[in-house]
Amino acid sequence: MKTFSLLALIVGIPAAATAQEIPATAPQATVPDIVVTGVVTGRGLDASPADRVVDVVTLDRDRITANASTRLESVLADVAGLQQFRRSDSRSANPTSQGISLRGIGGNASSRALLILDGVPQADPFGGWVAFPAYATGRLGQIRVTRGGGSGYYGPGALAGTVELESAAPDGDDPFIGSFAHGSRDSTEAQGSAALVRSGGFATISGAYARGDGFVLTVAESRGPVDRAAPYEQASGAVRAVVRVAQATELQANISAFTDARERGTPFTANRSEGADASLRLVGRGRWGWSALAYVQTRAFASSFASIDAARTTATRTLDQYNTPATGTGARLEIAPPLGRTVSLRLGADLRDVTGRTKELYTYLAASPTRRRVAGGASQTYGVFADSSIELGALTIALGGRIDHWRIANGFLSERTIATGAALTDTRFADRSGDEATGRAGIAWRVASPLTLRAAAYRGWRLPTLNELYRPFRVGADATAANALLKPERLGGYEVGATIAPARGLRVNATWFDNRLDDAIANITAGSGPGNFPGVGFVAAGGIYRVRGNLDAIRARGVELDAEASRGAGFTRLSWSHVASRVEASGAAAPLDGLRPAQTPSDQLSGTLGWRHGRAVASGTLRYVSRQFDDDQNSRSLAPATTVDAYAALPLTRRLAIEARAENIADARVEAGISGTNVIERATPRTLWIGLRYGGG
Repeated sequence: MKTFSLLALIVGIPAAATAQEIPATAPQATVPDIVVTGVVTGRGLDASPADRVVDVVTLDRDRITANASTRLESVLADVAGLQQFRRSDSRSANPTSQGISLRGIGGNASSRALLILDGVPQADPFGGWVAFPAYATGRLGQIRVTRGGGSGYYGPGALAGTVELESAAPDGDDPFIGSFAHGSRDSTEAQGSAALVRSGGFATISGAYARGDGFVLTVAESRGPVDRAAPYEQASGAVRAVVRVAQATELQANISAFTDARERGTPFTANRSEGADASLRLVGRGRWGWSALAYVQTRAFASSFASIDAARTTATRTLDQYNTPATGTGARLEIAPPLGRTVSLRLGADLRDVTGRTKELYTYLAASPTRRRVAGGASQTYGVFADSSIELGALTIALGGRIDHWRIANGFLSERTIATGAALTDTRFADRSGDEATGRAGIAWRVASPLTLRAAAYRGWRLPTLNELYRPFRVGADATAANALLKPERLGGYEVGATIAPARGLRVNATWFDNRLDDAIANITAGSGPGNFPGVGFVAAGGIYRVRGNLDAIRARGVELDAEASRGAGFTRLSWSHVASRVEASGAAAPLDGLRPAQTPSDQLSGTLGWRHGRAVASGTLRYVSRQFDDDQNSRSLAPATTVDAYAALPLTRRLAIEARAENIADARVEAGISGTNVIERATPRTLWIGLRYGGG
């Protein structure tokens, strides 16, 4: 792969240091700058005081690194209600199924929560999914999850919330950090970084590598001779520099790349992702706060698909999506004028431009493709925003909004025979554009020292991805057609909540919410195989044919509870989400009315009990996810799943510690999907790790 040789060099360098973190138990207020050298911080502007009116969960450095899995999606599972489209992680899932969402509003693999890293949107420019192997947890310093919609100063796309990743800043006492672990099924993981710190700034270089022989995805009772273990190999690297360029002004430069190869457990199901990002950000921390950001992202994705016979004895290639190149570029400018200690105002503008296309070979005869498909287009969003708050004694009043102009352009679908080049389909879709006004208003009232009440109302929106508009896809025997006429999704909702901290080391946060997602994009069942269908070609017997479309709405009401307690060296954390989600549908989708959105559990729970003394740590985490449906018609049910993870670190010297990790220690069966032929796919089984960590504490 193009990026692999560079990444292989980076991976061997031992690792980056950690930054001082904001405790997860701290009140949700303005987050202070992390001062590393006394001048530069490596961060953007402070979090807005307006965030006090919504539900915010902060994961600090210790919480990120002391996890049974080094995968970002496993760390995010500590926040109940934050989920991927499927239960599998980035070692076995199809990368295109790894969108993230919040609050039970469903998903179709495109993210309905906005993910940003150091201010840069991270969703794939073409598909909206998340390339989780690109984010080595060892290089992250803090994660802030804001539950609640409102496309405000973060940018469009925050339908149900925002996930902010921040790079770790270096600690001058620990310029090198590294870890290595060996695990089940001949798995290997390594992360590392090195930091150079000077009075005027710092630089870090980091890398990560992971591989494994994988496990058989199909459950035992559904397997046949065609099923085999699904190996993976992944690497990522990043270079970051933060330099003071003027009094109270710093320049932040970031370059990163990743490569990801996985197989889906049968012949002809390999897929490959790779990409590179670069960004520049200027941050001013003088009397006027300001930030200017520019970035570029490149992505490529390839995947092959197979049809499996009923006895699962043979696999036949049905489609080769040999390349899906995509590019995203954007810029952002914001200013925070000085209005006094009790008034906060943030004004700004942002833009994002994405282009991409899918290139596919299909309709195989005698193991050779006979047709070629190319489809794609471009989209742009341009927005201006304002976010404000005022503190009136015990009250914080927040008001923010933005106006966006969007455009979908240059969409096309071309299908030709390979032998003659004759056109089977040559469609150019009309350009479309529109405007969206969204925002958020809320109030937080500190009733007494231990109790804060809050309420907020919001509206957010999301533009369909190029993937949803133009790219058909397959999962096993099932096939789904794209829809170039999809409308943007719009969410309106409100919430009320309370935070109570009755004693030192104890904090409980509870929220009730009611959200309505209008024009929700879903994969709607339209037929079954065998047969040829528009936009996808042949669907085998037992396969389901679906078409992307806009439902009338998805209504989600629920409660969220987060609690943390610590006493001495002991600590415990609990996160629970309960949501009642229902589809509102009419017309061709009327059979879905009143059903539950696909891949949406009613309950999610994560609880951790642990002990920490210096660098010695021991913890156990129980996670539960309730029953959910794999399909829009609620005919395929995925069983509830309860897993237990464990983590332990024992220092050997001041710098060196031994780590032991256990994922799904009881080897619980976690069902991740059911195909049209009722073949069940599972997520990660029991996985044990032993390794060493150098530095970082």
